[in-house]
Amino acid sequence: MTNNATDAVDHRKLPRRRGKALNTAIYQAALAELVEGGFAALTMERIAERARASKASLYRRWPSRLELVMDAVYHMLPSEDTVPDTGSLRGDLLTAFRSINEQLGGPVGEAFKVVLSDALRDPERGAEIRERARGNGVRVVREIAQRGVRRGEVSPDALIQRRLEAGQALLRHHFLFVGSVPDEVIVQIVDDVVLPLLHAPVR
Repeated sequence: MTNNATDAVDHRKLPRRRGKALNTAIYQAALAELVEGGFAALTMERIAERARASKASLYRRWPSRLELVMDAVYHMLPSEDTVPDTGSLRGDLLTAFRSINEQLGGPVGEAFKVVLSDALRDPERGAEIRERARGNGVRVVREIAQRGVRRGEVSPDALIQRRLEAGQALLRHHFLFVGSVPDEVIVQIVDDVVLPLLHAPVR
């Protein structure tokens, strides 16, 4: 008698996927599982089954489900390589923040809320999540600000950690505690906070 459950996850019989295609399938499966059941119910086995991948292939890439979830969330957000160069500091910032806001409005945003909610119950996990979130945001804004330096719009002295963190911190705060971020709020964050911080002298 054939074991249908076993056949369903017999990855040797499935088309082989590698690299980006496999990672994308795993990320999508992780986000879907997270939204449906929360972090407490999330397992590598369920993600592997949903992605039609082997559990071993997951553990080769990610030592823990938290690492996998955080990679899945931030995989969908803009990176330094995808931030467009509009020709101006303000244009770059608006484009980047609007892109992030668009992603937060979908499954990625829901997954982000689930992860942060779970982090409130585990200080160690929360600290790791905050570090990952801060690092990703700073990398994006730093690349934009460095373009501004090369164009003469920003002083190199202004590229300090807290100034680079401020805009995305406000964006995330509004998203988490208020809800959808209107475009006028994004414009206010850029015009009233980020640009003045990048233009102000460093004490």
